[in-house]
Amino acid sequence: MDLLEVRGLSKRYKGFSLEDISFSIPPGFIMGYIGQNGAGKTTTLNAITHLTRADRGEVFLDGRSFYEDPAGYRGESGSVGDGFHFPVDMTQGDIKKILKSFYPRFDGQQYETYMEKWDLPKKMKLKKYSRGMKVKLMFAAALSKDTKLLILDEATNGLDPVVRREILGLLQDYIADGRKSVLFSTHIMEDLQNIADYIFFIDQGKKILFDTKDELVDNFLLVKGGLENLQPELERVLIGIERKEYGFLALYDTRREGILPAGLTVEKPSIDEIVVHIIDAKTKSF
Repeated sequence: MDLLEVRGLSKRYKGFSLEDISFSIPPGFIMGYIGQNGAGKTTTLNAITHLTRADRGEVFLDGRSFYEDPAGYRGESGSVGDGFHFPVDMTQGDIKKILKSFYPRFDGQQYETYMEKWDLPKKMKLKKYSRGMKVKLMFAAALSKDTKLLILDEATNGLDPVVRREILGLLQDYIADGRKSVLFSTHIMEDLQNIADYIFFIDQGKKILFDTKDELVDNFLLVKGGLENLQPELERVLIGIERKEYGFLALYDTRREGILPAGLTVEKPSIDEIVVHIIDAKTKSF
């Protein structure tokens, strides 16, 4: 059974619609949820966590819906976002007391282990914490709740590379027992290139792509060549053509019939390159 199953999630706002979003994540995997700012990523995550109520659709977490068991549903998920929502005049010890009173399964010893591992000051007010320290505190709070699903919304924004690497290692440790999963919304594609198993690409509230990371990368080629190679028949099969003085750069879908002409350089693209060229192609089509 999938740990998280999203079926036909839709939400309409003035000027924006999230339309029929469906995906699932098996236990033991990390899914990257990607798209431009305003694509619908946060709207989706808010509907999954029930910070927002969807107009249509269903979400099941470990086989249960929020409406069947709100407390049980919330107890199985933890979230870390871009913002910091703990009272800044408190200390990390104060946060521990609050979490223990709200969450019966909160593991105070696990929380203390994270505090010691990351050397987070006990008596310092949270307003004096750096961005990296605050993110570590939020991860410690979420992971000490004994959750099965960790939901991240741009949680690694603004972190230095050392802290980001440490957080990515933490996510891999989190799913290592094969029972837990991560839904990771981010615009830092390098992070997903390293750890994601699945990629869901959303744009303007609609699904563009959903596949395993390996299949996604295998389905496309990054094509380079001289401008003289850019004949009309080739242009018709390329995605997001970028013309430069020395030649062109574009994406090619390997599932198309036919063979690319000789004289071109091809290589495997990164996730970032796939997204950039697809968005560029969509922009130019309007």
